[in-house]
Amino acid sequence: MKSYSRSLLLSILSLVLFGVVGGMMDVFAAEAPIHIESNRMTSTEKSNSVVFTGDVDAKQGDVRIRSDEMTVFYNQLESPSKQPKDKKKPPPQAEKKTTQQIEKLICTGNVEVTRGEWLGTAKKMLYLSKERQVILTDNAKAWQGQNMVSGEKIIYYLDEGRSEVIGGSKATTAGDTESGKKKPSRVNMTILQN
Repeated sequence: MKSYSRSLLLSILSLVLFGVVGGMMDVFAAEAPIHIESNRMTSTEKSNSVVFTGDVDAKQGDVRIRSDEMTVFYNQLESPSKQPKDKKKPPPQAEKKTTQQIEKLICTGNVEVTRGEWLGTAKKMLYLSKERQVILTDNAKAWQGQNMVSGEKIIYYLDEGRSEVIGGSKATTAGDTESGKKKPSRVNMTILQN
């Protein structure tokens, strides 16, 4: 009985420790730099945006995004300079450092998002930085290992490592009895069993 209790306690402690370390890794990933490669880049200061076109490949931590075009929207943040260690001395001329914080990404054309075994594809993607959500639309599909799910919209929550698949509406085809009207689409999933 003692060895069973001890092994149960060790299992619970390791799960708690894994959860804490995993949560810390997600926080660090949110702060990790984003590396983007493409064939062309255009920056527009007025709209605080940068457009990357042609074979776009972006990476942040363990997340990778590929698409034909990616528009990055950012905020300009000013941070005051640090106070000198000697508080009696006045600070040198007030310096403000300008940093850029990504607000959102919009990707179009052959979008592919990967993280570990999770793969999402679509024609369009929206990434919301503050919420840490990837939203796939227009022929959205996701794979976890060999299992696949598709729907009108797939929302992937990066910090939680979970997906939400939403059906929608799709146009009826010429063979349908009520042509021209929309009917609800369904979420489709394929599970391969070994």
